[in-house]
Amino acid sequence: MNSLNRAEIIGNITRDPELKSTKAGQSVTTIGVATNRGWTDSSGTRHDEAEFHNVVCWGKLAEISCQFLKKGAKVYFAGRLRTRSWEDESGVKHFRTEIVAQDMIMLSPKDGDNGNNNSNVGPEDDNAPDPEPDDDVSSEDLPF
Repeated sequence: MNSLNRAEIIGNITRDPELKSTKAGQSVTTIGVATNRGWTDSSGTRHDEAEFHNVVCWGKLAEISCQFLKKGAKVYFAGRLRTRSWEDESGVKHFRTEIVAQDMIMLSPKDGDNGNNNSNVGPEDDNAPDPEPDDDVSSEDLPF
């Protein structure tokens, strides 16, 4: 039986994306996204909570996201979860869970666009290969 690894978020960009390249020349962008949740408890007190996500875009999606997304913009990402691990100089093992984006929709209007900027960016073909580096690229090869 197959399994499912799917993540979808709508949130705001927390910092301007920065385009980098792997040693093999593959484009990669890491993007911070904040999602917010609000609720009222039984005593009537209002609570707000922010969750911060790490999104990674590869290939053409990396280039487009870096070109068009800015801090504060509202965006939709769909992709899959991936957890990387590495050891620092002192031998401590670290883990980072990321959303590897496959689709993106920019939800914030461009300046002077009157709110009609729902631009969908993703694979041209649903059967297209994942826009990730070759299998021989490890976490150590990534520029972040």
